[in-house]
Amino acid sequence: MSADDPIAEPLPLDAWHRARGARMVPFAGYAMPIQYEGIMAEHAWTREHAGLFDVSHMGQLLISGEGLDDALEAILPADVKSIALGRMRYSMLLNDRGGIIDDLMLSRWPGGIYMVVNGAVKAGDIAHLRAKLPPAITIGHLADRALLALQGPEAFAALKRVTTGHYDLGVLVFMMGGQFQIDGVDAWISRSGYTGEDGFEISIPASEAERIADLLCAQPEVKPMGLGARDSLRLEAGLPLYGHDLDTDTDPVSAGLGFAISKRRREEGGFPGADLILKRLAEGSPTKCVGLSVEGRLPAREGAEIFAGEAKIGTVTSGGFAPTVGAPIAMGYVDAAHSAPGTRLEIEVRGKRLAATVTPMPFVPHRYVRKGAA
Repeated sequence: MSADDPIAEPLPLDAWHRARGARMVPFAGYAMPIQYEGIMAEHAWTREHAGLFDVSHMGQLLISGEGLDDALEAILPADVKSIALGRMRYSMLLNDRGGIIDDLMLSRWPGGIYMVVNGAVKAGDIAHLRAKLPPAITIGHLADRALLALQGPEAFAALKRVTTGHYDLGVLVFMMGGQFQIDGVDAWISRSGYTGEDGFEISIPASEAERIADLLCAQPEVKPMGLGARDSLRLEAGLPLYGHDLDTDTDPVSAGLGFAISKRRREEGGFPGADLILKRLAEGSPTKCVGLSVEGRLPAREGAEIFAGEAKIGTVTSGGFAPTVGAPIAMGYVDAAHSAPGTRLEIEVRGKRLAATVTPMPFVPHRYVRKGAA
């Protein structure tokens, strides 16, 4: 399927990307830019300045109704009740076996809970929510909105220059959002993202996407970025990608996502797969998601088998050359007995065994602006 295939739907910025020379590819059912001037250059620019990513393929939902928090806590392991207005929380939709149907972000809006889900599975997520939530709960799919991610150490300076609101953009810290205006356009802006860098996600009317993208890219710090750099940045940041590092056969504990289950939810349970998940939180999981530093220059890609001696003990789920690290890195699942940092393993790539070492993630330190930071 090419990016011009009729089943690869165009996003609001489709013509904008093409006019700027983007190489378009099919992703999650949409035609999306994979690169403009090259993945390595775009990756480096984002680490040093600010990159603008089009993530409008993601599903934006507004969920509301009486008894909303209790209803969501019955299908999510998140502590929804403690999410204050403007605050965000990472969580997951789980099946009855504790498998991850999708990972997602929750925010408290004045009208309910704003939920951002992965583009490739958003139709299934919406169907799951409709089936599991009571009739009193309304699920609004905000299909008329675009979503942009401005990421990098100079993202704040660029965005502050064009943003107005009841309060200064600087009050936002990591995992916090609010209502602002960009050139007169109402925007929900959160200090969040998927690169490990400081940055913002910007939800705006799709009809205004080109004007806002033009305005942001007119700032000297900002260039448009493609999916290729987004993937290499998130891998260096040790952030899992649904459909690769996470799926319905993966539970949150094995995936290293136990932090998303609060103390109250651990004590009370009451979410899908709670018995298995709480048992693994207490006793450990038989497999663990680990980072892997790969020797040499040959990258280990998804599906490559991981060995300890002659025994196969795991599989790579994401991998590639890490521009900031200057070497290949990977993420994968291994038997818990071989998951300690420093463990020497091998990965089979093209019939050859590559030496690899279990490495703590992230591979590149996160640079989020957290509460209390100077």
